[in-house]
Amino acid sequence: MTNPHDIIIKPVVTEKSMADMTDKIYTFIVCKNANKTEIKKAVEAIFEVKVDRVNTLNYDGKVKRMGRHEGRTASFKKAVVKLAADSKEIEFFQGM
Repeated sequence: MTNPHDIIIKPVVTEKSMADMTDKIYTFIVCKNANKTEIKKAVEAIFEVKVDRVNTLNYDGKVKRMGRHEGRTASFKKAVVKLAADSKEIEFFQGM
């Protein structure tokens, strides 16, 4: 396993993800080649919590026009992490 900070890139801050935080569900952009086990270990190591479940979603980049040419936005992988019921909440999101 690589460094946990290389696996977890950034949190997703949207209305839906903020509403899910009351149920201890957190959303992160993660490394594209990370699997669910690596994501679980990285979240547990960084935030010192107990992870119950990890769901992942792969997104392809959207096609965008750049003048006459077509280009693509970057593809990414998103992980939805549900913490265990007896786990503490992630303090990173408390002030938001």
